Amino acid sequence: MGRRGERTNRQRRRRETTGAQMDIEFPGFMGFLQRRMKSFFIAGIILLVASLGVRIITSLLNNSAETQSELAQNSEATAVATIDNVTQVTTAIQRSYSSEPEFQLVDSKTYEAIILLEEGDREIRIELLHEESPIYVNNFVFLARQRFYDGLTFHRVIEGFVAQGGDPTGTGMTGSGYILTEEFNEIKLDSEGLLSMAKNSQGVSGSQFFITLGETPWLTGDFTVFGRVVEGMDIVHSIRAREPETGQPLAEVIKNISIVEK
Repeated sequence: MGRRGERTNRQRRRRETTGAQMDIEFPGFMGFLQRRMKSFFIAGIILLVASLGVRIITSLLNNSAETQSELAQNSEATAVATIDNVTQVTTAIQRSYSSEPEFQLVDSKTYEAIILLEEGDREIRIELLHEESPIYVNNFVFLARQRFYDGLTFHRVIEGFVAQGGDPTGTGMTGSGYILTEEFNEIKLDSEGLLSMAKNSQGVSGSQFFITLGETPWLTGDFTVFGRVVEGMDIVHSIRAREPETGQPLAEVIKNISIVEK
């Protein structure tokens, strides 16, 4: 075949392979790598996807754990708030009882009551005479410890006579919901600063009390003394005079009555 024929054959082979990928095979180890390139490429893609997948899953798990932790904390906070709300409800002051309290005083102890007025935090200290009047003292101690008197007022104050308080409505018409068992002793109401329970036609009030502002001998026999002011008589005299009627000065508010047991 002449040169013309060889050229023609080369042109024909070129036309047959036009547009096709012509592989160039390397010798030795390079050739091995070349032949396995596709497999290596696919394996690399699989490893990359697997690696990313592990990271994504780990991230999702961590986020899920953090989210659940936050939810748990929120749940605990909600539970605490709920408990606090229940506590507030259950510690509301009870203003009415079906009967007088059971006896709770200790014979070997002494008792004092400290009346704290809201205006100026003025204090009145009263010795409670539980040996001479155990029923009245026990009743007064019970109500004070139950915070019954917190926020009530001296609704009726007459100069030279008495300062009276302990009515939940401030009208002088209500009390603790029960009539207190009446008791008597030999203490005369012949001086200022004596503490006694109020009474009406039905009997002795369960919660209304009064402190004398002067000598009231005509009350002896009808009313029983169960305490005497030992400190703060000037404060008692400073309580605003008023009657539980409209158009009267504002009543002095009792911030609380605390009991000191010794």
